[in-house]
Amino acid sequence: MAEFDWIDDGGVTSPAGFRAGGVYTGIKRYGDEPRLDLGLLAWGSPTRVAGVFTTNAVVGESVLWNRALVAGGKGAGALVVNSGNANTVTGEQGARDCRRIAELAASKVGLQPEEVLVGSTGVIGRLLPMDLVEQGIRSVELAEDGGARFARAIMTTDTHPKECALRVKIGGRDYVVGGCAKGSGMIHPNMATMFAFLTTDAPVGGAWLQATLRSVVDRTFNMVDVDMDTSTSDMGLLISSGAGGGQVVDGSHPDEERLREGIQAVATRLARAIARDGEGARALLEAVAEGAASVEDARRAARTIVSSPLVKTMVVGRDPNWGRVMMAAGRSGARVDQRRASVWIGEHCVLEGGTPTPVDLALVSRAMAAEEVRIRIDLGTGGVGTATAWGCDLTEDYVRINADYTT
Repeated sequence: MAEFDWIDDGGVTSPAGFRAGGVYTGIKRYGDEPRLDLGLLAWGSPTRVAGVFTTNAVVGESVLWNRALVAGGKGAGALVVNSGNANTVTGEQGARDCRRIAELAASKVGLQPEEVLVGSTGVIGRLLPMDLVEQGIRSVELAEDGGARFARAIMTTDTHPKECALRVKIGGRDYVVGGCAKGSGMIHPNMATMFAFLTTDAPVGGAWLQATLRSVVDRTFNMVDVDMDTSTSDMGLLISSGAGGGQVVDGSHPDEERLREGIQAVATRLARAIARDGEGARALLEAVAEGAASVEDARRAARTIVSSPLVKTMVVGRDPNWGRVMMAAGRSGARVDQRRASVWIGEHCVLEGGTPTPVDLALVSRAMAAEEVRIRIDLGTGGVGTATAWGCDLTEDYVRINADYTT
């Protein structure tokens, strides 16, 4: 992928036309420290928005609301998100509360409720404290530099916000692509992601926007795994303000691939940040599968490796038990030729052409002490399919965090 001009402290409001803010209302409280828990992002007149959502059969009310809005094609001009409460499995009252949130945000920014996207994340099965939500929406202040507050407001058990932005030149014009995401646990996306909100000021066609989001998500957020659990609230949105002007970017534009690459670069950085911030994680785990019969096979193998509890605990214990990598690839559903396969942990080849190597296993163990641990496998099929997935190790802290999640 080409190099890009990354913006220092960039985020979701770095592209022209976006304003955002975040406030603390009391919806979310982890420990004794109050945290921002309601954010609002606005971009003026409604524009086409692309969206992908969880495939979990149990979904939050915000997912149902946004699916209908995106499918309707009317467009949106704002996004309001709360953390600390997922508004999932909350019955008809939950549906009414979701609509009320859209009404409150619409009134604040001069839109119709059906032009406002909604996101809710946190504990499942509890009604939203609507008095706090209403107070938060009325009090939030929007600013062009408010993206950082918005990014913090959407966090749940995340230890730090995840945001970035870059500049990309398209047709002689400079555009900006930005984004933010949240996610730390219940990360096993099967459509999109935890929460990922991508923005650009480039004018784009609606069909191009949706196709690009799906393509980017399949290569980035869908290749992240923390704990093999798919959230009920997962959503990824790609929003264009169009404020950068110029020719509409669609499939016929000569530089459309460059813009797609910029969006993918932002998504990749956010996806890696989510994996690195996995609940209780000490190391980022990257798995590269190559020599696969197809790209889909490579994705299956790479994602299964980073999701394997035995591979994760192998990394925690710095145990050079590379057979677990082969086991994970073998059960992934991908085609594997064990007599031709090769495996590397860090820079150390532990299996070459189906034969174990005489590598010093103490060196392999030390390689797994790094903050980033890279595993590479050639599936040995002679194919050219390749894919990269990201995850994290599995520590005692993950058990503690999730055992205490609602108590």
